[in-house]
Amino acid sequence: MKNKARYTAYLLLLFCSLVTSSCGVYSFTGTTLSPTIKTVTVNNFVLATAGGPANLPLTFNERLKEYYQRYTNLKVVPANGDLLLEGNITGYELIPVAPTAQDQAGVNRLQITILVRFYNNKDETKNFEQPFSFYRDFPQSQTLSQNESRLVPQILDQIVLDIFNKTAADW
Repeated sequence: MKNKARYTAYLLLLFCSLVTSSCGVYSFTGTTLSPTIKTVTVNNFVLATAGGPANLPLTFNERLKEYYQRYTNLKVVPANGDLLLEGNITGYELIPVAPTAQDQAGVNRLQITILVRFYNNKDETKNFEQPFSFYRDFPQSQTLSQNESRLVPQILDQIVLDIFNKTAADW
């Protein structure tokens, strides 16, 4: 029985040492940000496409700021952040998909695309400009206005997560 307890203690010690050791900067939230990075600025994203709710840019900006505040130790500042995010909402599209035998769409797709420019003022090799896009489908028998208030937050949440993973987690 003593050997089993000793073996269990050894495994626990090994597991703890593997969990706490790392290659580089890592936190339990998944970020790989350098400790020298203390602030982030999110400039207002602007609507550069037709369509979409009038408050779409504001909603997106706030979701992005909240995500950085919640999942990092960074302070969101109005200007001159160590990290800077800005860009445009370049797509708000309703796309018919899944054609049926009657040449109608069986499903409609709402797709949002956001062009992001990211600047890391501490390490310019991390800078990028990239579109992020996500979609949700809804039945053809329903209208966009019936689904928009439910789908837009889901789409924006996924885009915010993708942006965060690219900028703060190096994924």
